[in-house]
Amino acid sequence: MTVQKNVLLVTIDQLRADCLIGALAEHVDLPNLRALMQDATSFYQHYTVTSPCGPARISMLTGQYAMNHRSVRNGTPLRHDTLNIATEMRKAGYLPMLFGYTDTAADPRVHDPKDPAVQTYEYPMNGFHEMLEMRMEMSYPWRAHLKKKGYSFEGYENIYKPICPKDRAPEIGDPAFFKAEDSDTAFLTDRFLETISGYETENWFAHLTYIRPHWPLIAPEPYNRMYNPATLPMPVRAETAEKAAALHPFMGPAQCKETPESPCLGFPGFEINDATTQSARAVYLGLVSEVDLHIGRVLSFLKESGQYETTMVIVTSDHGELLGDHHAWGKKSVFDAAYHIPLIIRLPCNAEQAGTQVTKPTESIDLMPTILEWIGQEIPNSVDGRSLMPLLKKTMPEDWRDYTFSEFDFADIKTPTVWQEALGTDASESTLSILRDERFTLVEFACELPTILFDHTAAGEFENVAEQSEYQPDLIRLMRQLLRHRMRNMDHTLSLDQITKSGPIRQSRNRSN
Repeated sequence: MTVQKNVLLVTIDQLRADCLIGALAEHVDLPNLRALMQDATSFYQHYTVTSPCGPARISMLTGQYAMNHRSVRNGTPLRHDTLNIATEMRKAGYLPMLFGYTDTAADPRVHDPKDPAVQTYEYPMNGFHEMLEMRMEMSYPWRAHLKKKGYSFEGYENIYKPICPKDRAPEIGDPAFFKAEDSDTAFLTDRFLETISGYETENWFAHLTYIRPHWPLIAPEPYNRMYNPATLPMPVRAETAEKAAALHPFMGPAQCKETPESPCLGFPGFEINDATTQSARAVYLGLVSEVDLHIGRVLSFLKESGQYETTMVIVTSDHGELLGDHHAWGKKSVFDAAYHIPLIIRLPCNAEQAGTQVTKPTESIDLMPTILEWIGQEIPNSVDGRSLMPLLKKTMPEDWRDYTFSEFDFADIKTPTVWQEALGTDASESTLSILRDERFTLVEFACELPTILFDHTAAGEFENVAEQSEYQPDLIRLMRQLLRHRMRNMDHTLSLDQITKSGPIRQSRNRSN
């Protein structure tokens, strides 16, 4: 390779798109990400194709819809021979460096039951070279760092408990016991910068993954109280949780599935009310600002080392966060806040497109083919996504998609979920598909639940209009579109190969979704 082409893929866990483009944007200070947006192309209608963390990251890194890779829950194994961005970058001569985690559950068919690879859902995806293990439930190097710095804690879970005055109970917004300079976000960035500086003469590909602002919602000073809860907008929601639950049978269990109580450790007697909701939202934004600071350090390094003009920089998230919207939390939902995520791409030598926005629908599965096309590597037929290179060059294809598609599996193999218990569904039918176009959102279930149709020119996510007579033509059209989309995107790993008397032949895939 004669022309240096580096790739930096940054993933910020659980970051809502509207922190950068929307309702929360004016309430959070993100100078480095906003500066990057002015020097890059921002995608305003970018959606993850699935949730939660494991499935979302697998789709992003394989370029496949969940209906094809079928690693549909945290802990669901990914087939060991699934092609992904790391395996394909290796074919181009790159060492795929992982700083953080991919949340991949390994294939038990090729591992002994005692192998550590099948003792955690957070194992690195096949093909990646783990430069630094930084996982939500492990993070042994960070633990060692904290101990070396003199911090004392009994058990890893205590890392996420706050410190507070002895004369009162802990409160949301109380600080972490470690300094900001020793946080997981700071430690990850430090180790990345210490390592990547040695690769200045090489073509490199690095996947840098930040845990924050993923729960637990606890931050070091000053980020713990950087934002005043009283000045933040309230969540987008119905007047009461009961009214929100009445929208559809799926909604009531969704309110119970994820609440701030379980991940906010160290807060006995936590109550869900306006005060705690706003305090939790304030800490979330503080954690986002902390990540922004360290992304700024990474961008400064690229510029100072002369690699800014040889590196494709991608900043995105795996999925969103409800943050109390619709009286729900987390990302296991049907609402846009759980799926609408930021995407910023800076392409070297593309100054004429600096600061531009793309409003056409794009999906998380588009990143893998985009990277591969830029470095000149063939895109496998297994990839469902489409390269964003034409959009980055402002040459919009006539057949570009006019909708996005997402899936969510709400079952669990070990213990039935709140949905399974409330709705009486089994594992195979506890799944839903979402189709979004410019006006509507269609949600269809595999089980016997009513269809959901939101009209965003009317009441949007506050009214299900699927049963209203005037919407029946649109409902039928969208259902046909959903069916056709699934049919067109069935797994093409080998479907376009054929064995002949002269040997195997292959047809390249037309990725018009």
